[in-house]
Amino acid sequence: MAPNMADDVNRAVSGARPRLIVGISGASGVAYGVRTLDALNDLGVESHLVVSRAAAMTLSQETTLSLAELNDKASVVHKIGDVGASVSSGSFRTLGMVVAPCSVRTMSEIATGVTSTLLTRAADVTLKERRRLVLMVRETPLHLGHLRTLTALAEMGAVIAPPLPALYAKPASIEAMIDQSVGRMLDLFGLDWAPVRRWQGMAADAPE
Repeated sequence: MAPNMADDVNRAVSGARPRLIVGISGASGVAYGVRTLDALNDLGVESHLVVSRAAAMTLSQETTLSLAELNDKASVVHKIGDVGASVSSGSFRTLGMVVAPCSVRTMSEIATGVTSTLLTRAADVTLKERRRLVLMVRETPLHLGHLRTLTALAEMGAVIAPPLPALYAKPASIEAMIDQSVGRMLDLFGLDWAPVRRWQGMAADAPE
């Protein structure tokens, strides 16, 4: 059954500002998670952050941010081993969850339901509550096992959204490409972030 976004939004905003869970796992591309937090701050959305141990290592390799500086971007930070945190329960109302980036290990745990951390537990809860779960999977090339796992996740209701560049937007920098992918991902939660460059159609005199 597909998630009912209108119902989820109503549940998430009743009596409070909307909330979104942000998981950052150990795949390359930690900047997608960083910019997601920045975007949620811009939009006034309460962010609940869970960072895997591997993601903390990737952060040090791919950015100049410390883990403390990353945590400061979130409204609430949950420890990866805290399986009793608010986001581990379906009674905690949210718009859903994004994992940005999503590693193969993380997607595999979510697909099996055998969750070993708060990050994958929160994703499992998101699925069982029929809320939106978006996985920004970062891996290439994909072997048959990966593809079968992704198919299983799609059948369970997850949205598979690899962060691919939208070249029609003519991005002038890596940062612009990242922002476009993050903004299009947030569209899936009904959140409109200003940096997104939207397709306006081709000019009337464009060649066929």
